[in-house]
Amino acid sequence: MSRPPLTLDLLATPAAVSGVRRALGDYGVDLQLCASELVTNVIRHVGEGTPVTVRVSCGGGRTRLEVTDPDPRALPVLCGTATADDESGRGLALLDALTLRWGVGQRPGGKTVWCELAAWRSEGCDRLRPGQGGSHEVPVVHGEELRRGIRTNP
Repeated sequence: MSRPPLTLDLLATPAAVSGVRRALGDYGVDLQLCASELVTNVIRHVGEGTPVTVRVSCGGGRTRLEVTDPDPRALPVLCGTATADDESGRGLALLDALTLRWGVGQRPGGKTVWCELAAWRSEGCDRLRPGQGGSHEVPVVHGEELRRGIRTNP
């Protein structure tokens, strides 16, 4: 039996990031890390206190995480320019390494950054297999290629 979808509505604050990690504890550390990075990106690039919706759904051998915020312009870009001394700039690289694919879906009133991780069946519910990553499909946002092979949210 598949786990029912989970939806968390919150304000993007540093305290909320740890709350999201706790709420997603049953989904494994990889999903917790991806959710932390995506909510932290909202704080950094859209603004602290921004309303955010975090959704997790399981099915088809995958666990999907979506983080929706109201700013359609602040798009994530995988740049890979963080140096050993930089204190930030690795979040999307981590997300890219841990997920099967990720992307961005835009709409007039906001955007959803999503990713999918491999799941495995355990005790009647989908659970993440620790350390599961894979080949990546990278999203295209309005014709602008963020990275070769990415697709927009289906």
